[in-house]
Amino acid sequence: MENSRRKLGIIAGGGDLPKQLIEYCQKIKRDFFVLAIEGNADKDLVNDEIPHLFLRLGQAGTGFKKMREEKVEEVVMIGTICRPSFKDLIPDLKTAAFFTKIGAKALGDDGLLRAVIKEIEGENMRVVGIHEVMDGLLVKEGVLGKKKPSSSDMIDIKRGIKVAYELGRLDVGQSVVVQEGIVLGVEGIEGTDELIKRCKNYKRKGSGGVLVKLRKPQQDMRIDLPTIGAKTLESAKTSGLNGLAVHAGNTLIVNEQEVIKTADKLGMFIIGINPGDYLEQDI
Repeated sequence: MENSRRKLGIIAGGGDLPKQLIEYCQKIKRDFFVLAIEGNADKDLVNDEIPHLFLRLGQAGTGFKKMREEKVEEVVMIGTICRPSFKDLIPDLKTAAFFTKIGAKALGDDGLLRAVIKEIEGENMRVVGIHEVMDGLLVKEGVLGKKKPSSSDMIDIKRGIKVAYELGRLDVGQSVVVQEGIVLGVEGIEGTDELIKRCKNYKRKGSGGVLVKLRKPQQDMRIDLPTIGAKTLESAKTSGLNGLAVHAGNTLIVNEQEVIKTADKLGMFIIGINPGDYLEQDI
């Protein structure tokens, strides 16, 4: 990547992608610094040899100051963030001023994240997407593994695309589970894995159903992109789903080879779709 000489700040939540990014930076010898979010980033994400700081969500001001001291030029925000406790949100002075300034924008994920980007870039650091740092992370269009969705799966996928699009447009969530044309559940604050688990209790007789996951229409490509990994497939299989349909070119895939291998082993499909191909169609 052309910007690999710029020092990278990694704001790390949970999951495998922060570790994957750290290892990539080490491999190409790119200078970096990690801000690991307490209660979210894995405890073994960093060690004494990796420059880092653990902090609470409410310590954003402390984090900005540290990144300035470290002469960070570009920033990636990557990884899952769980619903914070009150203690996590107790703000330092700069963070308190930030929340006062953005006001009602904090009510929606997208508004809050856009405000965070603006604040970071106001510190003369450029926010970039992980896909701009590492190649091969975005899901390609078409079927990824050996299994293809059936005709009944495609009916559920088309239904799921319309619902997920509206869900995202309202800044609610990215995912929906559909079976036999019936929406079993939509994603809220609980996240995709919990959605999948919850929908197991609502399944009807017949075809297993599908998970549809799309980027929100207004969502910034640099942050909070839909993400799938082997664990997503395993969870979907446990809940009896047939496969996943995800937004091609807009969904991150954690270790593509492992994910495809897992899909083939479980007898499930993964398909990268372009929502625009279906949104004008009647179901």
